[in-house]
Amino acid sequence: MALQSVFPTLVYSAPLMRRGLTAFNRQIAREIEQLMLDDRAGQHWSRDNYPGGYTSYGSASRMQDRSPTFAALERRLQRHVDRFAKELGFDTGARPLVMTDCWANVMPTGVVHSLHLHPLSTISGTYYVRTPRGCPGLKLEDPRLDRMMAAPPRHDAAGRRHSPWVTMPVRAGDIVLFESWLRHEVPPNRSSQERVSVSFNFNWF
Repeated sequence: MALQSVFPTLVYSAPLMRRGLTAFNRQIAREIEQLMLDDRAGQHWSRDNYPGGYTSYGSASRMQDRSPTFAALERRLQRHVDRFAKELGFDTGARPLVMTDCWANVMPTGVVHSLHLHPLSTISGTYYVRTPRGCPGLKLEDPRLDRMMAAPPRHDAAGRRHSPWVTMPVRAGDIVLFESWLRHEVPPNRSSQERVSVSFNFNWF
């Protein structure tokens, strides 16, 4: 008998950088805190679309163009995105993958980010700024789930690679990258502190 794994779904996780992480996270956290106070449009958008939390997605979604700190994040992310694209076998030719969107997210206690994907993007991801103990990870959905019409449930011994949902653990200073078609969500924050992250998209076209 020969078993082969086909159509794999790859997810990339790594520390953003090896040195200077504490100071960098402190600076980006300060800027997000100030943005959250100043961004009236984002406050209104979040009230309707991100109840209980704050995101600059609807108001300031190109933070890499507004802040030197976020521009530095873009530069540091680029090498990780390029490495992931190579593992995915992408042939981008003369058009490199470039960051098109970058926005901040703040999730206080009880806030949830419902199931979604990132249309019209190639590689998406999240950089974690603050991850208090007990805060949720990034929950990924098996992209075949809606096609498993007659599949029985998996037994516990089947392991993670056969699970319909996989939760990526989060740690401040780490990034998670995935192809933008992969649906994902963030369950409710059970921590008493805010979970702070930066999300982004890289596009090829």
